[in-house]
Amino acid sequence: MKRFLISLPVMAVLASGCQEPGDKNPDTGDSTPQLPAELTVQWQPIDNSVGSWKFFRSEFTLENRGPRELGSSGWKLYFSIIRRPLNEGEGDDTGIQNLTAQGLKLSKGDAAGSGDYLVLEPLPSFKPIAAGEKRVISVLFQDWAIMKTDAPAGFHITFQGDGFDPKVAFAVPSTVKIDPADPKQTTRWEGDVLPVQTPALRHDENPSLQNLELSARLLPSPRRIETGTGQVTLRGGTVIGYPSDLKNEAAYLTAALGDVLAGTVSMQAASGSEQISLSIDANLDIDEDGARDAEGYVLDVKDGKVAIKGADAAGVFYGIQTLRQLVPVEAYAAAAQIANRSTELALPVVHIADAPGFVYRGMALDVARHFQTKETVKKLLDVLSHYKINKFHFRLTDDEGWRLEIPGIPELTSYGARRGFDPAEAEMLHSGLGSMNDLGGDDFVSLKPASQKLANGNEAWPAYQGFETATLNYVGKGNGFYTTKDFEEILAYAAERHIDVIPEVDVPGHARAAVMAMEYRYRKYKDSDPTKATEYRLRDPQDTSKHKSVQEYTDNFLNPCMDSSYAFLTKVANEIKARYDAVPSARLMAIHGGGDELPNPASNVWWTGSPLCKSNPETKDLTDIQLYNRFFTKWSQIIQKTGTKMTGWDDIIHNGLKLDGFIPMPWSNVWGWGREDDAYKFANEGYQVILSHSTNLYMDLAYNKDPDEPGYYWANFVDEKKTFEYRPFDIYANATHDRMGNPLSADAMKDKVRLTEAGRKNILGMHGLLFSENVKTEGILEYLAFPKVLGVAERAWNPELPPVEEMPALWARFTNSLGQYVLPRLGAYRAVDLRDEIPNGVGVNYRIPLPGARILDGKLNANVRFPGLAVEYSTNGGSSWKQYSAPVAVSGKVLLRTRASDGRYSRTAELN
Repeated sequence: MKRFLISLPVMAVLASGCQEPGDKNPDTGDSTPQLPAELTVQWQPIDNSVGSWKFFRSEFTLENRGPRELGSSGWKLYFSIIRRPLNEGEGDDTGIQNLTAQGLKLSKGDAAGSGDYLVLEPLPSFKPIAAGEKRVISVLFQDWAIMKTDAPAGFHITFQGDGFDPKVAFAVPSTVKIDPADPKQTTRWEGDVLPVQTPALRHDENPSLQNLELSARLLPSPRRIETGTGQVTLRGGTVIGYPSDLKNEAAYLTAALGDVLAGTVSMQAASGSEQISLSIDANLDIDEDGARDAEGYVLDVKDGKVAIKGADAAGVFYGIQTLRQLVPVEAYAAAAQIANRSTELALPVVHIADAPGFVYRGMALDVARHFQTKETVKKLLDVLSHYKINKFHFRLTDDEGWRLEIPGIPELTSYGARRGFDPAEAEMLHSGLGSMNDLGGDDFVSLKPASQKLANGNEAWPAYQGFETATLNYVGKGNGFYTTKDFEEILAYAAERHIDVIPEVDVPGHARAAVMAMEYRYRKYKDSDPTKATEYRLRDPQDTSKHKSVQEYTDNFLNPCMDSSYAFLTKVANEIKARYDAVPSARLMAIHGGGDELPNPASNVWWTGSPLCKSNPETKDLTDIQLYNRFFTKWSQIIQKTGTKMTGWDDIIHNGLKLDGFIPMPWSNVWGWGREDDAYKFANEGYQVILSHSTNLYMDLAYNKDPDEPGYYWANFVDEKKTFEYRPFDIYANATHDRMGNPLSADAMKDKVRLTEAGRKNILGMHGLLFSENVKTEGILEYLAFPKVLGVAERAWNPELPPVEEMPALWARFTNSLGQYVLPRLGAYRAVDLRDEIPNGVGVNYRIPLPGARILDGKLNANVRFPGLAVEYSTNGGSSWKQYSAPVAVSGKVLLRTRASDGRYSRTAELN
């Protein structure tokens, strides 16, 4: 594979497109003085073996590009990194943290000492870095780092004296370097046997090209399909007939056909003469078991007409989506340019009877860590609906941001939806995850790159087909929120596509944005209106409890003993309900109450150090676990008073709490960690369960072990094969290897709880989950979600699977379907846009797999994971490319790439 050894000069070369020293500072309006030093930073994990699994050695290369030296005082270099730096003197006989000897101090970057924000500053003994000099700084961090997304990001520096305002920072460009051929940089510890991706490894895994019957071209696969002979042709003048209760579905189909068919497509009240007819049969029984099949449909294409009959409006809508997939791939490719729409569409004669296996077929999107615009969300919802996804778990709050306007509590968004250079967090949250207000101003950081190309080292606009340097250099929406109007628009848009939106308010942990926003509100009103100041306060200011979350936060809990905490949650829940009430078509199925990742109480104190807990007669004698259970009993009651149910992470009921009507989402099933069977335990106990297993369904986890793949990998590497082969009713069959690549014995899960027949009926369904620590752009969102969520869509619609030994054939069929039909449509997909809500809504940035290749008998043999996509090769270093069609004689270095039908390319692979 081609090695991306990145070392790009950035601050000096960005001058062509970003703010120069001496220009007006967009945050303060003042002129920026000449910087003492123009610094760049390169980071590289050097040796993961130095501390076994405990810690690793990394190097920061600081380069001073002038004009003067970086001195022994007067500067501070800030950045974010997900790994905890070892304390000075911490380590063992293989390595000791020793920054003092390098004349440096590394500590938390904010006044609260909380989170992933750090600051590096000189000690008096620091030897100045002269203009033109490079200095290597060795730093030990906890755990390991094998992916470029592990790198520190969002570097910015402050200077003291010489007219510099210490409240304004200056962006410092950074890069990351990892050598995929160096096992010290790509092996987590001695127990990590998972190989780094190579062309040869991919070549041996990739399936062969095969012809597919019609049923295999549709996604999700229909339950029953009978193909006929001939075709039905749609032309301009096509009329859609509908009964009054299907007006919305008819409008959707009219717009969808209009996007791909030249000429008029219209709709009218059904008369029986229309070429396309929509109808409802409330007793529709697809599987002929005597019971109505909700969301089921029958699609008939014959005798020159198209008929879609659904058990309900949702069923009709899904029949429409299947009809859209019958339109030839070539028609969609042509219609990517609207002027090139086809004058006629030939549909195969077919009878399809179909119904879903699960009532809950979902995707979760986190917009708290990084924000996504309402247009991006709407486009995503439309694409999801095309694959019959019907639930959207909307993660609106977390430590790093609060994303929903709550009338009456404006501080939640005026403060809690903003990040910037504010170590005291007086006006906004501090920088997190390497981002603030994207490349814009209003965050007290100057000299940011002016475009994503400049943030990417001025070499190329980021394609987001893998890691991009731009994501280290401020690209990423740390700021942003949805107004009440925005959220209502999203609800209406989702409802139009038969998608229920499930909002999440994550408490009592993961609540730092809310806690800090309410502290800001307290400061704002404490002198003028003490009652208002404390009305929604979430923190006991005298609390001495000590805890640290896995994300290094020490102050991200709301207090469960304060009446104001429940007043806050009541206000939030009621305002969320009001948004649904304002959109009659939207259904508030549930509110997600959070509940995850409170640190181990054996080594952390949650609230028992709170004087308010000790002085409250109802809580003074309770343990932390009892306080937690009491909190969720009350939070559940608040949610239920809105007329809906409470769902949440299954942590909520780990400690003996029984909650009537609660719908758990079990997630922490990492093989070998001990909680693999939680989902089945809860289902067997009578809880309705939504499967959320991290090993197979966390789409934010990297596709595979390649340093250039974006995403985390704490639970597993997750690709579309993991989602497609997921077994909802027997997850232990998926436990073939641990997260380090070691085979698991056949009896590794023999003592785990199995799903009973009664418990099976309590599995509501499943969803793919996309957390957004690394989802800094729409392109990354789509890259990580597609095609992974297509495996989710297939399995949620068809949860029953054949025996494990038959899976290779099923997987090969699926990959061929993606390569020949599904992905080419997706590359030209035009979101159905009835009200001009989605500008530039054509095409999805799905991941294009790198080719597989071997040299056999002097000839290049190449293939691709999704047969049907084109493979190209170059023997002259990329100066020219040829399409691969059969083994061909080559010599020397060969470059390979995959070309999608929409003209995009995968990353380049190298074969020697």
